[in-house]
Amino acid sequence: MAEQRERIRVLGAGIFSLLLALGVARFSYTPLLPLMQQQAGLGIAEAGWLAAINYGGYLCGALLAASISDLVLKDRLYRIGMVVAVLSTILMGLSTDVTVWAISRFIAGLASAAAMLFGTGLILNWLIRHNHRSELGIHFAGIGLGIAGCSLAVAAMSHWLDWQQQWFALSALGCLLLVPALRWLPAPDTSGLTKSGLKLEDNPPSPLFMRLFMAAYFCAGVGYVIGATFLVAIVDRLPGLAGHGTLAFLAVGLGAVPACIVWDFIARRTGDLNALILAALLQIVGIALPVAVGGLVATLLGALLFGGTFVGMVSLVLTMAGRYYPTRPAKMMGKMTLSYGAAQILAPAVTGWLAAGRAGDYAAGLWLAAGVMVVGSALLFVLKVVQQRDAADLQPVTCPQA
Repeated sequence: MAEQRERIRVLGAGIFSLLLALGVARFSYTPLLPLMQQQAGLGIAEAGWLAAINYGGYLCGALLAASISDLVLKDRLYRIGMVVAVLSTILMGLSTDVTVWAISRFIAGLASAAAMLFGTGLILNWLIRHNHRSELGIHFAGIGLGIAGCSLAVAAMSHWLDWQQQWFALSALGCLLLVPALRWLPAPDTSGLTKSGLKLEDNPPSPLFMRLFMAAYFCAGVGYVIGATFLVAIVDRLPGLAGHGTLAFLAVGLGAVPACIVWDFIARRTGDLNALILAALLQIVGIALPVAVGGLVATLLGALLFGGTFVGMVSLVLTMAGRYYPTRPAKMMGKMTLSYGAAQILAPAVTGWLAAGRAGDYAAGLWLAAGVMVVGSALLFVLKVVQQRDAADLQPVTCPQA
């Protein structure tokens, strides 16, 4: 029982870190974006650049994660990142200067990387060392809870508070989330052994597998970031759906909350790559539904599918990285996130540019996201063939009997 309580506390630390770094510091920007455009004079193109700068910070955090092997240093940077997440949120409400907002979004990106890469790596390392399942579904429920929570918070506060006051209220919430995110994660074990005394050993994939995997994850990053950043603005501008953008973003969060646990179960039965392929195909449907079909029902269904798949793909990919490198999971997580993060820098800027040329219509961005996801799905099918070939190459060769 004590061991299970400790497991729940460790996973709880991860959930609260994601609620703080992604829900408060990162995803609050999406439902607050229309309000900032109305009340603070934030332009369409500038909104896209702020999102791109946020992912620039995330990418820098991924570079750092990919270059560090020391678990103690990772733990220290994780804890600094959680404090920075609160500071970045406060900074958003202190000014109407786009430069200040850009600084805030950049350091919020660093904080997101601290939670997603350092925090996730530390938690996965702890699970493996203590002989628990190396699955992150419960941990990544924090992403969906963060999206749903910030959507509900912004929808509720918009009746009484302006955009600036909402950022300060979210900062206060962040201070509360900071406590369990820091206190419940124990200091890392650097012994190199599991609790039962087995040695942790890395089992890296082939170079071709890694290149294809990173390319497919780049495509997933494009699909994710356009929907996550611009969904509220896109839905609000669709015919007959003005004012329903926050509801759609809430649906994304509700879809994401149970998603990682569900995808863990699917992966157990089908294998990780088959689960990734299924998630990618369903995400294409979710992205396209609002603009291909239209109407509130199709939009909400698309949002649920999007939320239920993008976070599942992230969970599956980062879990696979941890299994390949149990002694240093954040290194491969960081490399994969470089691909994901590069997409998250380019795609919002391109989407903002497309929208500025179409009188603020972001719908072209969704078509771009769906098209890139089709390419990513094709790469995953190729990756499956490469995985089978690599597995065959590792089979021992038996000599015929004389």
